[in-house]
Amino acid sequence: MPRPRNAVQDPFLLAAALEGLELKKKQIDDQIRSVRAMMGQRTYTPAASRAESSDAPKATGRKRELSPAARKRIALAQKKRWAEFRKNKGLDAAE
Repeated sequence: MPRPRNAVQDPFLLAAALEGLELKKKQIDDQIRSVRAMMGQRTYTPAASRAESSDAPKATGRKRELSPAARKRIALAQKKRWAEFRKNKGLDAAE
């Protein structure tokens, strides 16, 4: 990316700007965390923090298995939703 012609070269000014930006970033991260807490969501933690916490439960890597009856109920419910969607769009003649 080309540098602008009036690029600032003073390292002290750049360090001060960086410090201000990092402070602003921290404030924004805190605000995001508080909004997520209000929504009932888990808070975001950077990957480095997650790697450090060894007390976190480990995922087993297995998917949840559904019974054939549950799969059938889900399929029927989805077909019902699509039929309602097509009916509302006037596309029910496709079946």
